[in-house]
Amino acid sequence: MVCTSCACDDKKAAVDPHWRRALWIALAVNAAMFLVEMVAGIAGGSKSLQADALDFLGDSANYAISLGVAGMALAWRARAALLKGATLVLLGLYVLVATLWAVWHGTLPEAEMMGAVGIAALVANGAVALMLFRYRTGDANMRSVWICSRNDAIGNVAVVLAAAGVFGTGTAWPDLIVAGVMAGLGLIGGAQIIRHAMRELSGPAASPVIFAGKPGAAG
Repeated sequence: MVCTSCACDDKKAAVDPHWRRALWIALAVNAAMFLVEMVAGIAGGSKSLQADALDFLGDSANYAISLGVAGMALAWRARAALLKGATLVLLGLYVLVATLWAVWHGTLPEAEMMGAVGIAALVANGAVALMLFRYRTGDANMRSVWICSRNDAIGNVAVVLAAAGVFGTGTAWPDLIVAGVMAGLGLIGGAQIIRHAMRELSGPAASPVIFAGKPGAAG
């Protein structure tokens, strides 16, 4: 949804200690889950776990960027959102290419490991998504954080379903299909963030007003 609050209100929210604390918690959770899922994905041969791990890595960087620009002018926050959107798009493309490669060269993943790690990630991301829900209608920077956490929770559910599919069918196809879907989520989410940030950068709130002539008179 398009931001309906004014730039001044968004800036006040950006320096809210509750917002900053939520970002720090989200950053810690995502960094930890990146390590867990990447190790488990490589050990268990799961492309969907590896895709989810890369998403955790991208989100960790995004939360760090959000902390760095919190309280800055709207234009700088919109530029940070552009960077985050581009990161999501690049990660989505990487996962898509890796998944296509695995269609011909992949091995059967370990369903039990996929399920256990997927459930743990879902619990962690569900808590983060609930914590960030109140900021889903903020500026582009806040909205991008919400989109990331929402996509993560959806991806975790998909990984758990993929684990059940691999266990039930004895093939890698459920894992590969979910990895492809997660790549699509990254591409769509990144495009949403970029569009919203571009609107903010092109709006009047992002452009400084230039005065000329006598003090107090608009040129």
